[in-house]
Order: sequence, then C-alpha cells, then structure tokens
Amino acid sequence: MMTDPLADMLARIRNAILARHEHTLVPASKLKEKVAQILKAEGYIEDYKIEQNRFPVIQIQLKYGAERQSAIAGLKRASRPGRRFYVGHEDIPEVHNGMGLAILSTSKGVLSDHDARKERVGGEVLCEVW
Repeated sequence: MMTDPLADMLARIRNAILARHEHTLVPASKLKEKVAQILKAEGYIEDYKIEQNRFPVIQIQLKYGAERQSAIAGLKRASRPGRRFYVGHEDIPEVHNGMGLAILSTSKGVLSDHDARKERVGGEVLCEVW
C-alpha cells in the first residue's frame, strides 16, 4: 500500500523527464487524472489517457521543446500526509513569480492556482510545477 500516491505520480514524471522518455505510466485515480488534466491544460504535458489493463493506469505523454528540453523544469509536493499545507484564497502562493503553477484541492474540486484565485476559494496546496 502506498502512503502518498500523488508524490509517487510526481516522482514518476520527474524520473521519466530525467531519462528523456516519451511517456510514463501512473496507477490511475480520480485525483491523479484531474492533476494530469490541469498539467495538460497549462501546457506542461502533451497529453494523457487512461488505459484499462488489469488495473487502470494513466499514460502521460511528456512534452519536450527544442533540443529535448522538457516543458517541466521542476515538480514539488507541497502538502504531505505528515504535514498538510492549507491556504486561503488571498494567500495562494505564486510559484516562481507567476511563471509556475500551484495545484490546489478546494471545495470546488482540484483547481490550478489562477482558477482558485478567480473562484476566490482556498484549500490544500497539493503540488507546485515550474
């Protein structure tokens, strides 16, 4: 049993980027699917799809630019099972002076930082991407 599935997803993406893989497989869940959807909408990954094998998995197509430069420079898990990190809508962090992205779990679902500010809701900061 895994204690932090979202941290596992971020580690798999980070490892695949460092190894210059085209895609990576992550065990599927609704939270991970929503995080992948936000990463795709913000342009950090090329695409994702859910494959129904023996166990459902999310196949994440990584995005690279010129000279195989990854669209994701870094990933960081903000809130962990041992130390939760909650913020109000006015205290949502700006990742790398607005050049990055924070993903929050709010009462209105999993949202990116600018969507949470627009909706004026705070919540648990799940991770930061830049």
